[in-house]
Amino acid sequence: MRTPFAKKGDLERKWYLVDAKDAVLGRLAAKIAPYLTGKNKPIYTANIDTGDFIIVINAGKIKLTGRKLDNKVYYSHSGYPGGLKSETARERLGRCPEKIITDAVWGMIPKGRLGRAMIKKLKVYSGSEHPHEAQKPEILSM
Repeated sequence: MRTPFAKKGDLERKWYLVDAKDAVLGRLAAKIAPYLTGKNKPIYTANIDTGDFIIVINAGKIKLTGRKLDNKVYYSHSGYPGGLKSETARERLGRCPEKIITDAVWGMIPKGRLGRAMIKKLKVYSGSEHPHEAQKPEILSM
């Protein structure tokens, strides 16, 4: 017996649509990450990007439990001395809600070249409209 490994030519990528309205951030990200990595497929291979495309709509209506809107802090550093910037989840949700979901999913997929290829297949939109109707995405229930 030989173990079949996935090759780039063997892959069939699907498109899925996820509605983030009233969904809890961590639970949503935990459901999206296996679809991006391809772990939901029987042909999953760790060193090949076997994942599917995910479209997330209504990112502005995501929920955070507890006091996370005020206590969860996102940090970024410019690389210069004194260049540390911080903002709470409430501020980021008002400024760019797409980034909250992208950051949560990024924490759940591999880092490095393969992870960067996987995160590019995640399309997040704050409203209910998206430009991917031609791909005929399947609705993924959360």
